[in-house]
Amino acid sequence: MQLGYARVSTDDQDAAAQVTALKAAGAHRIFTERASGGRWNRPELHRLLDQLRPGDVVVVWKLDRLSRSLKDLILLLERIESTGAGFHSLTERIDTTTAAGRMLTQLLGAFAEFERAMIRERTRAGLAAAAALGRKGGRRPKLNSEQRAMVVRLVESGQKTAAEVARLFAVDPATVSRLLAVARHTASATTEASA
Repeated sequence: MQLGYARVSTDDQDAAAQVTALKAAGAHRIFTERASGGRWNRPELHRLLDQLRPGDVVVVWKLDRLSRSLKDLILLLERIESTGAGFHSLTERIDTTTAAGRMLTQLLGAFAEFERAMIRERTRAGLAAAAALGRKGGRRPKLNSEQRAMVVRLVESGQKTAAEVARLFAVDPATVSRLLAVARHTASATTEASA
């Protein structure tokens, strides 16, 4: 059975042209969705994937109707293939039920892996360059060093509870717990070093 998937991103777009093309291609059931292609939370797509059986073919008008991300597209194609179903994109003329279509899918997978490797390489280079300039990666701390010292002082002196200090400085209670743990660890290390 051929199962069609049509998707538009916004309320002012219409999937009628896609549906017409899918019907002309022989799709027996068509799942239509109004959602961004970058989201995984697409109920109609998941309904289609859940109903796939060996020998079925998922038909889309264009690759970007299934996903905008190459990585996500490869994951979806792998999921379709794992059920024993095929995939057919009308515009790009990709049909994984043929040898040429399977080869093209493998090439897409190779490009996706290359893209992931390039992103990792650029990230490592950026982190190394930042470290050379004395910067650390990650989110900037919400509290400066004076505020961190005050948090520890207020809780350890008993003037405020950890929850009260968290509200006072508008941080998560887990942040206060981490600061207290670091302060205790530093204090015990200093005591051991001086002994």
